[in-house]
Amino acid sequence: MIQTLEWTDHGVRFLDQTKLPTEETYVTCKTHEQVADVIRNMVVRGAPAIGVAAAMGIALGVNNSKAESIGDLKRDFDQISDVIGKTRPTAVNLFWAIRRMQEKFERVRIRPIAHIKQALIEEAQRMHAEDIAANQAMGRHGAALMPAEGGVLTHCNAGALATAGYGTALGVIRAAVEQGKKIHVYADETRPFLQGSRLTAWELMKDGIPTTVISDNMAGAMMRQGKIAAIVVGADRIAANGDVANKIGTYTVAVLAKEHNIPFYVAAPISTVDLACPDGSQIPIEQRDPREVTHIAGKQMVPEGVAVENPAFDVTPASYVAAIITERGIARAPYEESLRTLAAPAPEGDAHP
Repeated sequence: MIQTLEWTDHGVRFLDQTKLPTEETYVTCKTHEQVADVIRNMVVRGAPAIGVAAAMGIALGVNNSKAESIGDLKRDFDQISDVIGKTRPTAVNLFWAIRRMQEKFERVRIRPIAHIKQALIEEAQRMHAEDIAANQAMGRHGAALMPAEGGVLTHCNAGALATAGYGTALGVIRAAVEQGKKIHVYADETRPFLQGSRLTAWELMKDGIPTTVISDNMAGAMMRQGKIAAIVVGADRIAANGDVANKIGTYTVAVLAKEHNIPFYVAAPISTVDLACPDGSQIPIEQRDPREVTHIAGKQMVPEGVAVENPAFDVTPASYVAAIITERGIARAPYEESLRTLAAPAPEGDAHP
């Protein structure tokens, strides 16, 4: 399995996704500031992976703290959380992870400092393991929606590289292939950061899953030619009404899918569902460096001085989404009801399907 990130005795180790597919290199962060830079600069990316990275960054920062009192340790914890929280505004998993680490700190703050530090490390490691298990469960639920054979289109990278392992959208595809379904993946290149051509294709080639990379503006033509039987993407935030924020270009794919009567599925963990956000208009959209648009591999492709827009995400209205696949089951419209039901805490001694 691809090791996107892991806790080690030397720090938090990340596979450097900015170097893929030509170099498979790793970065080890020894401070929470370094973890924040890794998240901000997309060495690690994908909402679930960002959440786990945030938790590990907080645990690393607290473990490095020289505080000698609980009060001082809490002040360090808050400062560390603030640094991590300012890295990527759209991915709700980042803030979910920070809240979970805050709750853990409050539960153990009466213990000795060494115990608190160890408890936070263990919580981050637990979140890592839980993410992999959630992705595998998501894959089992979503595999049933995939065609027995045919083309499946995906946009951006929602695989092992975007998670702690296995993947969300690609986890669904992996599970379907493991069940014997004959799927050929069409991977949008995903301009401007090329996550589809650089990362999705790299992952699927490693797994031996047949894959064809297409430029983003080919998707409609592929659908019209009958080459696409289903579409599955990930998400960085899902509003309470089922509106989905995902990599820029996802909305275009969803509109094309509706025109061609092709099911458009979203795969994401429950931690990506933001019930406090009523609809997609309330989701903050990250604006990134214009150089990602104006330059390719360091070479300038756009005339100097031309205005550039570079939103990292767009919002797909819930009306375009056939189903939302989670580790707890599949949500369908009306999403206000189905998502709230799936996101509700399980009764004591019980578990979600």
